[in-house]
Amino acid sequence: MLKGSYVALVTPMRNGRVDESALKALVDYHIHHRTDGLVPCGSTGESATLSHDEHRKVVEIVVKAARGRLPVIAGAGSNSTAETLGLVKHAAQVGAQGALLVVPYYNKPTPRGLYEHYRTVAKATKLPLILYNIPGRTGINMPAETVIQLAKDCPTIVGIKEASGGMDYTSQLFASLDRRKFTVFSGDDSLTVPLMALGAQGVISVIANILPEAMADLCRAALAGRFDRALDIHLQMFPVMRALFFETNPIPVKAAMAHLGLCRGDVRLPLVSISPEPKKKLLAALKACPLLKKK
Repeated sequence: MLKGSYVALVTPMRNGRVDESALKALVDYHIHHRTDGLVPCGSTGESATLSHDEHRKVVEIVVKAARGRLPVIAGAGSNSTAETLGLVKHAAQVGAQGALLVVPYYNKPTPRGLYEHYRTVAKATKLPLILYNIPGRTGINMPAETVIQLAKDCPTIVGIKEASGGMDYTSQLFASLDRRKFTVFSGDDSLTVPLMALGAQGVISVIANILPEAMADLCRAALAGRFDRALDIHLQMFPVMRALFFETNPIPVKAAMAHLGLCRGDVRLPLVSISPEPKKKLLAALKACPLLKKK
């Protein structure tokens, strides 16, 4: 289950509310275009500004719309251990196949605090758990040693989305953990190929929202050892990968999706719509992308 291209699914909005019909349509879109799995309510899904009720509803909608055709790894992390537990239990109740748990943000726990946070959640569920290390958003880089100890002590902790921005972290993990039993997903689209060369099994991807088949093909090529093919796809996508981060994610990807007719570009405050100059550059990158010209 835990390999390939999992999309960090956007949460479509309309007039300040979750657009449920558009969300269901996106699930079908990804099934049709060969995405390997769905990850609602992550950073790209604007989980930080969803109410608890909205968060649970989005996960439930995605699970029901998927109907078992694709695995759903529900975003369920928080800076509160009790809140994380509640979201994980809900994800299990509605039928998600796993949960993604971001490193607790803002309160900056020590390594021992991180260990106890994840261990407490892991002891309370049989649901497979994927840690999420993204220091650019959380303010701390979870030590690789903490991840290694958690993987050894907690059978339900089966992987990590790694977005620290470098190669050494993944190398350090696989120097101590069996890469056939512990999954590393790239958390940066542009680092997917090198991380898979080190043993990562795929990506939780932003660009898969608009180029799902291309990212799925890239991951399948890399998993088959065809890194020449994976690199070719990467280079065709790379200008768009960069453009999707001209402003804070998910502002650009939602603008791209609106341009492509996939959903509206609405984001929720404090995020605002894309600025004119970044939008101009984004649309130019989309126009020039050979993979989009084929669509």
